[in-house]
Parts: sequence; structure tokens; C-alpha cells
Amino acid sequence: MLTMASLFISGAALAQTTSTVNTDSTSKSTVDTDAKNRTIVISPPPSAITPSVTSSSSDLCTVGVAGAVQTQILGISSGETIRDPNCERLKISKTLYDMGMKVAAVSVLCQDRRVWDAMEMAGTPCPFLGDIGDKATAQWEAPENAGRIPTVEEMETKSDVQKRNGAIAAGGISLALLLLLL
Repeated sequence: MLTMASLFISGAALAQTTSTVNTDSTSKSTVDTDAKNRTIVISPPPSAITPSVTSSSSDLCTVGVAGAVQTQILGISSGETIRDPNCERLKISKTLYDMGMKVAAVSVLCQDRRVWDAMEMAGTPCPFLGDIGDKATAQWEAPENAGRIPTVEEMETKSDVQKRNGAIAAGGISLALLLLLL
């Protein structure tokens, strides 16, 4: 009897309910078209990308210069590196000085006329073929060695720089106008 009662109770617990759901749906859409359709395509403007010209190490004596110009039809971009001879001279001189070659380091710097003039004004002339002091002065003053003295470099004045920048700007504007005509 106990078994029958447990079967009867467990059968009732397993009973399930089912139901049926009926759904009806109807949709109606209308599309009107005429012969005056227009399609507008919006696209990004063309672009000239300036190349990235950088030195990957700070130990290089170069400077990167790059530029780009873009019109609706034509785009031009360019880039290059420019050597800095003064930076090279300083690095060579420092390396020689670090190796204990002080006279050679000063000799490298004396290739710049500004250093040459500063050494003369200080009363310590630049070395000449290993000679220093009064011996070097006598060698530099000899007529046959006059061509070995660094040439004088004229420094640019503010007006020189302004004239050069004005000419560059005028050329750039002329080029831009020419490219716009294309």
C-alpha cells in the first residue's frame, strides 16, 4: 500500500500542462517611386600624407624635413634628412677628448672659424701640426700656411632672413596657385 501511494504521488508531480497559442499577423507596405531619384555619394577628400622622416637615434647628426601639398586632383609629398656638420664636429671632438687626445679635439673644433677667432682672442692659438702655443702662432703666421686658416663665415642678419623667407613664401604661394589651376 505504501508503494502504491508513493507511485500515485510521484505520478502527480510529473504531470505537465500544455497550451496552444495561435497568432495571426498581417502587414501591408506601400513604396512609391518616381523617375527623379538622385544618389549623392559623399567621399573623403584626397590627401597627401607627409612622410615621417625622423632619426631613430639621438646620436645621429641629421635633421628630418618633410612636406606635402594636396589639390582635388594631384597630391605631392616629399621628405629627406639633412646633415649637420657642426654637430658632427662636436661629436668627433668630444670622442677625441674622451680618449685623452686633447690637442686633436681642439684641432677639430678649430676647423670652425668662430672657434678659431675665439682661440686667438683668448691668446691660445689653435694647434698647428702638433705644435702649440708660440710655435703654433709662428706656423699660422707663415705666408705658405695662410690658406689653412678657416674662412670667415658671414652671419645672416635679420633682414637677410626676412628676405629669404619672403622669397620662399612667394614661391610657395605661386606653386599653390599653379596647382589649384590644375
